[in-house]
Amino acid sequence: MSESRSNNPPIRIVIADDHPLYRRALRQALEALSFPTRKRPDTRVEVIETGDLESSLDVLRTRSDIDLILLDLAMPGTIGFSGLLSMSARFSNIPIIIVSALEDAATIRRSIHLGASGFIPKSANIDRIRKAISAVLGGDIWTPPNIELGIEVNREVAELTERITTLTRTQVRVLYLLSEGLTNKQIAVECDVTESTVKGHVTAILKKLRAHSRTHVVVSMSKFGTETILGNNSI
Repeated sequence: MSESRSNNPPIRIVIADDHPLYRRALRQALEALSFPTRKRPDTRVEVIETGDLESSLDVLRTRSDIDLILLDLAMPGTIGFSGLLSMSARFSNIPIIIVSALEDAATIRRSIHLGASGFIPKSANIDRIRKAISAVLGGDIWTPPNIELGIEVNREVAELTERITTLTRTQVRVLYLLSEGLTNKQIAVECDVTESTVKGHVTAILKKLRAHSRTHVVVSMSKFGTETILGNNSI
């Protein structure tokens, strides 16, 4: 290792995936690579592994030096795109790349529309993984070739996606917690705000999603089935 490389802080990447063998293989591959950026032209990689949503969030809460998250969509504590929504709402300054066995265009497109900076199929080889991570660390969006991000074939899903993207970062977090069944008081504690502030956010969410009640919000998120942007139960 060169002196310049050893003196630079590492690029810190969280691998959030519940399959230990895949995490280990990806970790070994990443630690053998270099991802130069303008600020850190020659640096090493440090990997933090997590196996479920809550432990992933714990790492992000306690570490302020994370540069990138590699997130599996199907992980304990998540349903559909709930993990992506939860992380992007709480830690919007950290880019997220979805790493998934699902490789259909709809899943890739919806991941990007809901806040991911990239999408890597689990079938991707190491060269493609390197290109994807380098692009995202450089501030770009990366998806597999030949994916059309601007087309959503399901009109209902497209409309719901569009409405969700009008929510503020705080409103997305409130929406996630609301759909998890938390009361306004519990959401206020979680977000460290007053209960009246939460009520204001809930009112705004209902209006933007064109829902007439909290229950209507949850139903709206679940009625399209497992192929929708939010999974089969909640966000």
